[in-house]
Amino acid sequence: MTERLALVTGGASGIGREICLGLARNGRKVAVADINLAGAQETQAMTTEAGATALAVQMDVSDSDAVHVGLLEVIDELGPVEVLVNCAGWDELMPFGNTDESFWDRVIEINYKGVLRTVHACLPSMVDAGWGRIVNIGSDAGRVGSSFEAVYSGAKGGVIAFTKTVAREVARSGVTANVVCPGPTDTPLLDGIVAASDDGDKIIGAMARAVPMKRVGTPSEVASAVVYFCSEEASFVTGQTLSVSGGLTMS
Repeated sequence: MTERLALVTGGASGIGREICLGLARNGRKVAVADINLAGAQETQAMTTEAGATALAVQMDVSDSDAVHVGLLEVIDELGPVEVLVNCAGWDELMPFGNTDESFWDRVIEINYKGVLRTVHACLPSMVDAGWGRIVNIGSDAGRVGSSFEAVYSGAKGGVIAFTKTVAREVARSGVTANVVCPGPTDTPLLDGIVAASDDGDKIIGAMARAVPMKRVGTPSEVASAVVYFCSEEASFVTGQTLSVSGGLTMS
């Protein structure tokens, strides 16, 4: 890999942090974007130790102004974004009937519209340059549904369809767009979901039992798929959805 600049949202922890480290080890400059600036700075330090140029930037993907301000900071410090990885996400487990519109709005603003905002901001310069990689983190919940995650599943399903459409629109511009769908993965987000639910441990146990490999995944296992899609070698791969889920989803 050349030292192209990658912007990773949700880079402060979990899968996002491992993606930053994986890209760093493969020669990318990395902008670590997260609403949690302290966590992003920790990832920046780790990424720098891995040998990469790195920058931590505070970015709330649910706020268009915050996305643009953060992106301008990245461009001023490191140059144009050539690789975009959307990993920022949020959810709570609950039956759909117990949700309300404010909950719907938060899930959609972060998990779906957050992707729209960053892609909309970064895509034009990629097209102009004739090279770009977009990888959006979906979820197997968006492919097959997931109990107690109706709104999140819908948002992630939207991410999958949106990414395929963008891939078609820019296919002749040297820009690829793909989706990586983790199954149940051992992350701080999963820990938070469990803690916020009365039945969290039961639900996560059921998720693990549903995986043919009978375990949840690790962030590094998901990151390795993302790093591939971001690579020069993946130049003829676009519009694809890859599950990293121990066989939970097979298609």
